[in-house]
Amino acid sequence: MPMRLGVLGLGSVFWGPYSSLIQRLAADGQAELVAGYDVDAGKRKATAARFGIDTDLDGPDALLSRDDVDAVLVLTSMNEHGDLALAALERGKHVLVEKPMATSLEQARTLVDAAAASDRLLVCAPHIVLSPTYQEMHNRVRAGEVGPLLLGRARYGWSGPWWGKWFYQPGGGSLFDLGVYNLTALCGFFGPVRRVTAMVGVAIPQREAEGELLEVRSDDNAHVVLDFGDNRFASIACGFTIQKYRSPAIELYGRDGVLQMLGDDWAPEGFEQWRNDRGSWEVVPETDRNWPWTDGLRHLVDCARRGVPTVNRPEHAYHALEVMLAAKRSAEEGRVIEIESSFPALDYSAVGDTGADHRRLHDPRST
Repeated sequence: MPMRLGVLGLGSVFWGPYSSLIQRLAADGQAELVAGYDVDAGKRKATAARFGIDTDLDGPDALLSRDDVDAVLVLTSMNEHGDLALAALERGKHVLVEKPMATSLEQARTLVDAAAASDRLLVCAPHIVLSPTYQEMHNRVRAGEVGPLLLGRARYGWSGPWWGKWFYQPGGGSLFDLGVYNLTALCGFFGPVRRVTAMVGVAIPQREAEGELLEVRSDDNAHVVLDFGDNRFASIACGFTIQKYRSPAIELYGRDGVLQMLGDDWAPEGFEQWRNDRGSWEVVPETDRNWPWTDGLRHLVDCARRGVPTVNRPEHAYHALEVMLAAKRSAEEGRVIEIESSFPALDYSAVGDTGADHRRLHDPRST
């Protein structure tokens, strides 16, 4: 029986990559879109007309109360993520929540605890650790091909969104929207962060969004330095201040070699590896150029069907949130901030032997 999906938030994130993946899953008999809700009546009407689902609902609770919804996608603005994901878990639904999982540690802790006490799955974006490129790089790191990791660098940014005011208001910002990708990736390679220091601020004080000029009240520019312990460090540069770039998304410097992810961590284009014992660069192309950054939904459906845990756990998302909030505190207070949380290592045994299904779902020839 396909997993029946309900969506909270019918904006651009749903209409683009998520709806496309849902249609592929539906064609394969794995999922069915049954209901959706958005505060914008126009978006509800357009979604109902395009996908033939029920959007005539009074609010989120009406969707969460439905017996014909097995899993809920929380694709709203960031400040709503924690409360809606918690309510969905409490109603017995599997949950996929976009990043960040919440905007306060208190919200996030409640959500992690609720997931631990539930028999439902909580999948937290970003889903970058599921890409074939990330998995292969992770395998090589764990196999010791570049030796112990000692230093890392990550980068992600662009000129900034114009379609949502909330990006520039409290609860939004470039760290939550962009830096979370790099942080999730680096932590997957290095493990938990021990300490953080950062410069975080507003470089462009006024932005145009939704046709209005507004005051920017959340960070649009950040440089974060991470201490993973044992004198292992990494840095992240992110912001709505980066026009273009041609450098690797992730650089990992080990004692015996280097790994560099090409493209972006949410849209990888393969990687390069240097090994001292070989004395040359190896270029490994992306094996699935159609891999979507929404792949956490496929992973949720697959893990729920097989009754296995997910590759990365909610604690990973909680840790990333603690680090991002600590980075903001570090910038405000001008000091190093200690990090308290940890998280389980990535467990790729949950992927099983679903590679063929994965490739078929994302092969344009299969549609």
